[in-house]
Amino acid sequence: MTFMQPAFDGTELAASAPAISRRIVDDYEAWVDEVTPYYVAAADTGQPFTVDAIARQYQLPDPPNPRAHWGSLPVKLQNDGIIRHLTGGTSARARHSMVHVWIGVPAAHREAVARRRREDRKAKAAARAAEKRAAA
Repeated sequence: MTFMQPAFDGTELAASAPAISRRIVDDYEAWVDEVTPYYVAAADTGQPFTVDAIARQYQLPDPPNPRAHWGSLPVKLQNDGIIRHLTGGTSARARHSMVHVWIGVPAAHREAVARRRREDRKAKAAARAAEKRAAA
């Protein structure tokens, strides 16, 4: 499809159509609330997926800072016990660069996984604080 832009001299210049850009949500928390149900549904299928594949499939909006926030979403989903890392794959959005492939955690195990991740983060933070105190 081409976009026809009339020139002032009476000729028409053919150019490629303007790119369709995703809507951008201004508030990070509102964006997370909007897109999370799609990833929970993808996790519930038990099939592997990439974050980009779900975003493209459902035409999800971009976050306020796409470069940082798309990467932080899987961390939040992991911390909530919804997904776990499965393997690596490629993404069209990342120009076929290597990306993570995720799979859902069974619903019955999600709270236990989330609790374990919280405990692990707390233990790591305590170990770092102990190292700082020992070094000082």
